[in-house]
Amino acid sequence: MDPETGTITQERKDSIQYSMEPVFERVDKLDAIADDLVNSLSPSNPLLNSWPGRENTSYMAGFYGNTFYGVIIGLAFSGLLALVIYIASLMRGVV
Repeated sequence: MDPETGTITQERKDSIQYSMEPVFERVDKLDAIADDLVNSLSPSNPLLNSWPGRENTSYMAGFYGNTFYGVIIGLAFSGLLALVIYIASLMRGVV
């Protein structure tokens, strides 16, 4: 190998030379897809096929979804607690 020119062997007429440009294009496309897969783990990074300005959509959806379910579970627990207290107050005179 010649380190100055980067040639490995001498050119021969019976060898075929291929362009690596299509391979590099596919590797770049796969690299972008791999970066998008890693970005999907973070709610603040934009995704590859998303519209501009939607960087924090996953974060906000998670926040509002968790808030909604937290309120629902809290109201259900409070309702059950109020029902138990009410039933206990009704049974206080019986027992």
